[in-house]
Amino acid sequence: MKDIKSLTLNELKEELALLGEKPFRAGQIYKWLHVRFVSSFDEMSDLSKSLREKLAGEYYITDLKKLEVQISQDDGTRKYLFELSDGNTVESVLMRYHHGNSVCVSSQVGCRMGCTFCASTIGGCIRSLEPSEILDQIYKITSDISERISNVVVMGMGEPMDNFDNVVQFLTMISDENGLNISQRNLTVSTCGLVPEIRRFADLHLSVTLAISLHAGTDEKRQRLMPIARRYSIDELMDACKYFFKETGRRLTFEYALIAGVNDTPQDADEIAGLAKRVSAHVNLIPVNPVTETGYRPTSGKETNAFKKALEDRGVTATVRREMGRDIDGACGQLRKRRLDG
Repeated sequence: MKDIKSLTLNELKEELALLGEKPFRAGQIYKWLHVRFVSSFDEMSDLSKSLREKLAGEYYITDLKKLEVQISQDDGTRKYLFELSDGNTVESVLMRYHHGNSVCVSSQVGCRMGCTFCASTIGGCIRSLEPSEILDQIYKITSDISERISNVVVMGMGEPMDNFDNVVQFLTMISDENGLNISQRNLTVSTCGLVPEIRRFADLHLSVTLAISLHAGTDEKRQRLMPIARRYSIDELMDACKYFFKETGRRLTFEYALIAGVNDTPQDADEIAGLAKRVSAHVNLIPVNPVTETGYRPTSGKETNAFKKALEDRGVTATVRREMGRDIDGACGQLRKRRLDG
């Protein structure tokens, strides 16, 4: 059985040709899957019964099960826990902004990168998600709220660049005019810094924003927080960032989780400013989500603003990510972990 929801329109046309069907049928099926979000071939009412039976014999339709939804009483943020067909679970988050609805999706079940401040990595990586499983997170949330999603960030559970081909397929399909048609400029992919994959991603010349999880301005400190830093130095990472900007013209974002007493000193700000200026990056400051296993605490609001001002005084544009969903399981991976712990 093949995963029909992971096929692009052109791939679907090729599959139907092998079944002896005309190409226009692919467009009908694609619309049912990616615009109307059906979960069975029987719902595809403009297809003949014989074709529906033929499809059901060759393909399956990915259909995530909504296990739990937490809704923030503070800001309306929704955190979803979805079950996959094999019983594994992933998280997605809906955030409402003045510019529209944004969804943060997962790309793997768990994560093998081992960042010390992240709940997603506890327990390691079980497996990567198929394109259909990433897409269906958005489809299920869209159906749940009956509103359009205008922005997508691949910044949930998992390391997107560790699931490179499937994530690229997802980006291609979510921006397809025959599907949800979300502009690539409204798509963001985050990475902890897999240098070869950043260069490979740059060579695709997509109009997608790349966010680098930086979190420290020196190799020594970054290695304590992020094991990937032992494989690729900051200089190697910055060279890859320069290459990405040269190839795509897309300005990068540095994600920086502020951890009290760990990476929030004036010296840290000076080091980050120097790196950001090397590649003309924007810095997004994120007070770290408290996770019991890490013992880390977020930097206070006053010190966060001081850090932001220190960056701006050095000519770097910086923002503080609006804290959303703190009254629910806000940190990535927390809801899944709580469920697993029973």
